[in-house]
Amino acid sequence: MLSRGDVIYVVADNSGHAQLGQIPEAQGALAALDPNDGSIVALVGGFDYFTNKYNRVTQARRLPGSGFKPFLYSAALEHGLTPATVLLDAPIVLESNGSEDSWRPENSTKEFGGPTRLREALVRSRNLVSIRVLKEIGIPAAIDYISRFGFDPRTMPHDLTLALGTLEATPLDVAAGYAVFANGGYRVPPYFIERIEDAGGRVVFRAAPRMVCTQCDQGEVQTAGGQALRISDPAHADPGHGASHGEPPPLPASEAAPRVISAQNAYLMDDMMADVIKRGTGRRALALNRTDIAGKTGTTNEAKDTWFNGFTRNLVATVWVGFDQERPLGEAEEGARTALPIWIQFMREALQGVPEQGRNMPDGLVTLRISPENGTLVSAENAEGIPEMFMVNHLPATNDNGNPAQGPEGQASSEPIF
Repeated sequence: MLSRGDVIYVVADNSGHAQLGQIPEAQGALAALDPNDGSIVALVGGFDYFTNKYNRVTQARRLPGSGFKPFLYSAALEHGLTPATVLLDAPIVLESNGSEDSWRPENSTKEFGGPTRLREALVRSRNLVSIRVLKEIGIPAAIDYISRFGFDPRTMPHDLTLALGTLEATPLDVAAGYAVFANGGYRVPPYFIERIEDAGGRVVFRAAPRMVCTQCDQGEVQTAGGQALRISDPAHADPGHGASHGEPPPLPASEAAPRVISAQNAYLMDDMMADVIKRGTGRRALALNRTDIAGKTGTTNEAKDTWFNGFTRNLVATVWVGFDQERPLGEAEEGARTALPIWIQFMREALQGVPEQGRNMPDGLVTLRISPENGTLVSAENAEGIPEMFMVNHLPATNDNGNPAQGPEGQASSEPIF
């Protein structure tokens, strides 16, 4: 089996046990940052940087797959859908322009769930619901909104495949996008170097990061084009923020990170992605025994790219696994099997000794009881009702008269749900 000169790789742990190892054919990348100012906490660009000098965190532009869905669902909440909106998880056939071929997208499980609430569609990563979400809000509106997270609109396909994460992005791009959810709605560009000192210890360079400043929030949302949009509804303003009660004074405008989504939107998305871990595709992360983590798996067609993107209030981490020369990772491989274990191992060390930190619910949200079947309101006495959160200006229909689940701007969904 062995000859003189053979190199045997051994992986040892702290308990003195060891096992045979090998140099993997597949590659991986991990990007972790502080969502409060964008500072890089950890960066792993591949198995061995010295082999080919290729940093996959910053250079590998790959498809985020289902890890892109939270950005689309955030756009849906902005355009009037709610976590209780019901859309159809059923086959869809889209004819190609000028071609005999048709696009027949499927869920990864090859199964269909029928009428499905938006929250459940994200928890179970239902592709067909996501496509219908994009149809509801419109491709141009979705692209305009999603660009707020830092994604270049020029990289986004102007068709319904966008719902399945077919744009190209680096792991750092994706991590920076998830930082918006982690910090409550602010865009913080990542940075690598805090300062540079010369031989005498004098600082010759110091970073000037944009920092989250809730006291600076005046109810404005900054769009990708730099335009500040005023939120007219006072319920969208962050509660109780100001320079009183011993809080530090607001930062100068040049230092404060711009708000790009509302605090209510960020809170709802955080809550929905927490369910992804509690009972969805990210259940393996329950091994961390924490209640303050949220995230989303990602897998592309044929498992050529697999991801896990997750966060706490003060730490965001994205993991990608795949081959440099794109090819399937293997049968049954997915983000929950390849990337999530790496994320768990990293977060277990990074969060060791760090107390759990929940997020305070902002004003402008209300919890109501809904029917789990059709997402409409039910009375408090209804034993089958379940709690759901809503923005105060996007409430579902009442169930007493059999009204349908609501779509954009308080209107019924344009597609029958039964």
